Amino acid sequence: MTTTGRPAGKSGDHTDHGDHGQRSSRRINYADLTPSECQALLESRDVGRIGWNAGHGPQIFPVSYACAADLIVFRTSPFGVLSELVRPTQVVFEVDDLDDMAHTGWSVIARGRAQAVASPALLTHLWTVEGAEPWAGGVRNVFIGISVERITGRSFGSQRVPPAARRSAR
Repeated sequence: MTTTGRPAGKSGDHTDHGDHGQRSSRRINYADLTPSECQALLESRDVGRIGWNAGHGPQIFPVSYACAADLIVFRTSPFGVLSELVRPTQVVFEVDDLDDMAHTGWSVIARGRAQAVASPALLTHLWTVEGAEPWAGGVRNVFIGISVERITGRSFGSQRVPPAARRSAR
C-alpha cells in the first residue's frame, strides 16, 4: 500500500509511487528492509540501545555490542541495572543511523531473549571479540547475550537500501 501525506481537507492529486512497501509522509519515503539487510546493518555498528521492562519500570540503555555466535553480546557490571538481564528476559535492541540534515537514515529493531552467557568456551571466545569492549569504566565482566527471535527494519528518506546492507547482503 502506498500513501502520500497531504494536509487534511486538501483534495487533488494523490501520488502513487508504484513501490509496494514504500510510503510517503511529509515527502519522506521509507522501505521495509529484509532480515538479511537488517542483520548486515546490525553487524555494521557497535553501539545500540537495549530496552526491557525492568523491575522498577521500562528501561532503555545504550550499550557497546558485538555480533558473535548468533548472538548480540555486550558486557556489563554484576551490580548495575543491566545485570537484571542475567536471567532470561524479553528485550528489544535497536541500532540506527540518522542524518538530521538530509532527513535520511535507517533503523533496525531486534526482538529476543537476553540472558547471561554461561558457556565456558563461548566466554573464552567473547573476550577476544572486537566491539564488546564497554565504553563505561569499572569492572564489566558479565557477558549478556541476546538470542534474536525477530529482526525488522526500515530505511527512510531515500528509496535506496543503505550501503552497509547492500555490501553484506550480496
